[in-house]
Amino acid sequence: MTILTRRNLLKTAAVAGLAGTGAAAIGRLTGFAATTPGPLVLKTASIEAQLMDGAPTKNVLTYSQAGMPPVVRMRKGEPFAARLINGIDDPTTIHWHGIRVPNRMDGVPFLVQPYVYQGDHFDYAFTPPDAGTFWYHPHCNTLIQMGHGLTGVIVVENPKDPVFDAEMVVNLRDWRLGDDGQFIEPFRPRDAAKAGTFGTVRTANWLDQPQFDAPTGGLVRLRVAITDVTRIYAFRVDGAEATVIALDGNPVPQRFTPDALQLGPGQRLELAVRMPDDEGAIVSLRDVRGTKPKILATLRSVGKSLKRDLRELGPLEANPVAEVDVAAAKRIPLALSATAENVPADGTCGSLGYSFWAINKVPWPGDTPDPTAPLAELKLGQSYIIDMENLTPHTHPIHLHGMSFKVLSSSTRAVQSLVSDTYLIQPDEKVQLGFVADNPGDWLLHCHIIEHQKTGMTSYLRVA
Repeated sequence: MTILTRRNLLKTAAVAGLAGTGAAAIGRLTGFAATTPGPLVLKTASIEAQLMDGAPTKNVLTYSQAGMPPVVRMRKGEPFAARLINGIDDPTTIHWHGIRVPNRMDGVPFLVQPYVYQGDHFDYAFTPPDAGTFWYHPHCNTLIQMGHGLTGVIVVENPKDPVFDAEMVVNLRDWRLGDDGQFIEPFRPRDAAKAGTFGTVRTANWLDQPQFDAPTGGLVRLRVAITDVTRIYAFRVDGAEATVIALDGNPVPQRFTPDALQLGPGQRLELAVRMPDDEGAIVSLRDVRGTKPKILATLRSVGKSLKRDLRELGPLEANPVAEVDVAAAKRIPLALSATAENVPADGTCGSLGYSFWAINKVPWPGDTPDPTAPLAELKLGQSYIIDMENLTPHTHPIHLHGMSFKVLSSSTRAVQSLVSDTYLIQPDEKVQLGFVADNPGDWLLHCHIIEHQKTGMTSYLRVA
């Protein structure tokens, strides 16, 4: 039996969907936000947090006074409302990453909404059309605000989903901390011009390798969001049978084992894990990418075996994303490249003062009061195919706001026809992404390695 200490409460913070009164109590104590009739209040705050051994880290940013930003829960097809109150001395907004919101709710300064200054508020209201795992973060001074902690996970529930015995929600992110536990420079220009500047401390739910209790022999829904500003992961599960059931908020066409599955910042992974039949057995979620693999989090079997079977797990309901008409689709060429062209160093809301990257030869630092022209002007209701080519030696997670696309083909690998909002394009890869321009407004399209975004790899599409 787990003793209910503060440390154990923190370690079980992701058990938001575990059936029973005890799990609901844990959810409330650790700040998980259930669907409520009134607006959810998200107030930014600067706190101290224990992110590594030694002194607590100062100026950690969050949307609560109690630690990690809450997991926000919504229901598919039901109205949701939230009030952002800015309690920090820096203008901010909220972007609801992956949710197809109305344009005025998208949280991008200058493009769709004004700053929210300290002491001010902004009311967000929308009805999420899709179920799945999403996340929320500022779109203003992102390298600092996100890097200091303003990243939270969203779960949009669908009552038609198959029944699991437990649910875990995991927020993966790095921190740039020195030996004294305090923040160091957020980026190095030489790294921003390459793969990006990595954090020095890696956490899951703001903890180092947390362990969660799960029912022995049960089926666990593991929701994982990469809210980091730089790191790309290669996922593997050891100690149990596991299958990928959804990526980036959408069911996968064919389930598969996560054998070094690569995902980048902004992407989300949903796994069905069949816990071992032996009480006390440990299951590990690992990142096996690079020279320093790491156990991210573990699950421990508790109780008598439920003897569930992954094969009894029914399909997830497809989200109502319009089907692209490939034959009638118009093409949008999109080339990702480095650039030597200088851009103004006085951009507002967190421009880094450098230009290393470009889309279609245009570097745009974003978040400026006078943005460049849109990458393309699209007709509402028309089908389009983005012909995206990566001319760089680095991997880029390219994220489209406001709409979802289907992966049609790749020049380097076999791909499933996934529906997504973020595509991790490999060096020298050419990929075709099809979508219907069914959400009017100005929608950002950018690399979600934030240093790449803020040094030029940003543009936007206009749908009218």
